[in-house]
Amino acid sequence: MPDAVRRDPAASVDDGPPAEGAGRRPPNVLVVITDQQRADHVGFAGNPDLRTPNLDALAARSTVFDRAYVANPVCSPNRSSILTGRMPSSHGVIFNDRALPWGAETFVRPLREAGYRTALIGKSHLQLSVDREMVPRIGRDACADGFDNSVYGWEFAERFDGDEDPTPPADYYGFDHVEFATDHGARMAGHHLRWALAKGASRDDVVHPMGPDSPGDRRSPRWWQIYRPPYPAELHCTAFVAERTLAFIDEATSQDRPWMAWMAFPDPHHPLTPPGKWFDRHRAEDMTPPDTFGDPLDDAPPHIRAIRARTDGPLWVMPFGVDDPGLVREALAATYGMIEFIDAEVGRVLDHLEQIGVADDTIVVFTSDHGEMMGDHSLMLKGNLHYQGVLRVPLTVAAPGFGPARSTSLVSSLDIAPTMLELCGLRGHRGMHGESLRPLLDDPTVSVHDHLLVEDDVSPVIARLIGVPARMRTLMTADARFARDSDGFEQVFDLDSDPAETTDRSDDGWRRDELHTALIDSMMAVDDVGGGISRDRAG
Repeated sequence: MPDAVRRDPAASVDDGPPAEGAGRRPPNVLVVITDQQRADHVGFAGNPDLRTPNLDALAARSTVFDRAYVANPVCSPNRSSILTGRMPSSHGVIFNDRALPWGAETFVRPLREAGYRTALIGKSHLQLSVDREMVPRIGRDACADGFDNSVYGWEFAERFDGDEDPTPPADYYGFDHVEFATDHGARMAGHHLRWALAKGASRDDVVHPMGPDSPGDRRSPRWWQIYRPPYPAELHCTAFVAERTLAFIDEATSQDRPWMAWMAFPDPHHPLTPPGKWFDRHRAEDMTPPDTFGDPLDDAPPHIRAIRARTDGPLWVMPFGVDDPGLVREALAATYGMIEFIDAEVGRVLDHLEQIGVADDTIVVFTSDHGEMMGDHSLMLKGNLHYQGVLRVPLTVAAPGFGPARSTSLVSSLDIAPTMLELCGLRGHRGMHGESLRPLLDDPTVSVHDHLLVEDDVSPVIARLIGVPARMRTLMTADARFARDSDGFEQVFDLDSDPAETTDRSDDGWRRDELHTALIDSMMAVDDVGGGISRDRAG
C-alpha cells in the first residue's frame, strides 16, 4: 500500500473549528521538539547540573516516559516517524539525504482538515534536498517517486543557503504555516536568517561556511565546534522559534480557532554555540564526564572501533572518539547552556498560554529527535551508534483531564502521532506502527509494547565513504538491547545488570536466539506487506 493518497498542495480547508459536541472545544496541541538532546539532559531526569525549571514544571504536570526510544537515531528519519507514526523503511526517509514524500500522511493533516490552524516553526528537516534520494542520484536529472519541483516548489522549501523567501505548498505535510530555521551553530538560513537580518544581524556574521574559521569568539582549542556566536542571544535560533511560535498562537487564538504548533528548536545539536550569557552558564571544570568515559570498546563491532579511533569527524556532522576529558567537559558546559536557553524560551511560551487563558485546554508534548553520545564510551555525536545515549530521548505528555505520572514502560517516537490523534478525538490513518499512549496516561504501569524496533540505514554511497555498515537494526526490550548490522556483527547487553552497556554479551550467546527471533518478528510486523496496516483513516 502506498504511503498516502497524493493531494492537491493548494487545497483549502474549512475555516470553521471542528464539531466535537455542544459546548466542547477541541484541545490545542503544542509539540516542543529539540534536536539531539539526551534523555538525561534535563533536570527532571535527575541531572544535578542542569537547571531546567520550566521543563521540570512541565514534567511535574505531565506523564513522564522514562523509557522513550527513537525509531531511528538520525534527524530526518525520526522526525518523519514522529509525524507519520510509521517506521522509516515504510515512509521512505531512511537517511538524512531523503525528503518525506509530499503525500505522506501525518498526524497534522487530520487536525488541519478538522479546522485546526497548524504551524511548523523552526527546524523541520523533513527535506534536505530537491531529490527523493539525493546521494544515490548524484549526476542524474530525474526526481524519484513522483516529485515534481515545478509544481510543488520543493527546491525552495528547506534551503540551507541564502535568504530567499521559502515558498512551500499551502499544505506542507499538513502545516498551513511554516517558518524555517534550517541550520545549526551560529550559521543562519531560511526564515530565521531573514528575521535576524531584519533585526540588525550582520550578514558576514551569520552567512558563512561551516568550519573552524567561522565567525565567533572564545572558540575551544580542543574542538572548533564549541564557541560563542558573534551576535546577541535575542538573534539566536532559540529566540526566533519562541517568538514566532508566540505570534502564531496569538493569531490562531484571535481567529477563535484551535491550533497545533510544532515548536522545533535546532539546538542543542552541534556546533555547540550558546549565545551571550548562556555561554557562561556552566564552567567546564565543574562538569563530570560520564562513567563510561575511557571505554576502549575492544569487543565492539569494527565500525564502532573505527569511530572510536578517530580524533575528529572527517565531516562536521560525523561521530568520533575522544580521549581528552577536557573536551567532554567543555562540550557538556556548552550543551547545558544551550538547553537552559531553550528552557527559558519554553517557559516564556508556557507562561503566555497561561496569560491568554488556554493553558488548561492545550496538550503539551516535549521530546527530541534523538540523543547524543557526549563522551559515553568515549564517543561523541551520533550515527550508527545504538547505545542508549543516542536511542533514548526525553518524552513528556501533558493533556487536559490527566494528572501527573511517571512511566517506565517502553514507548517509541512512533507513538506520538496516534496519541495526539486520539487525544484530539480523531482516528489514526492506515499503516501507523505506533500505539496510542492514552492507556498510559490513565495508568502509567500498563504497557503497549513488549519490545521496540530501531532502524538505521545509510546510503551505500555514504556507507562506503565513511566505513560503516549500510544497515543496522536494534531490538529494545524491558531488560535487554540486541543489535545486528548488515556486516553480520552483533551486540547484546543485559540492561538489568549492565545499564551502562559496558559488557557485550554477544560472545557468550546470552539470550541470542530469543532476541534474534524477536528482532525478525518485529521487522516483519512493520513491513507494509507483512503487517502494521491496521487502522483506517477517518474520512
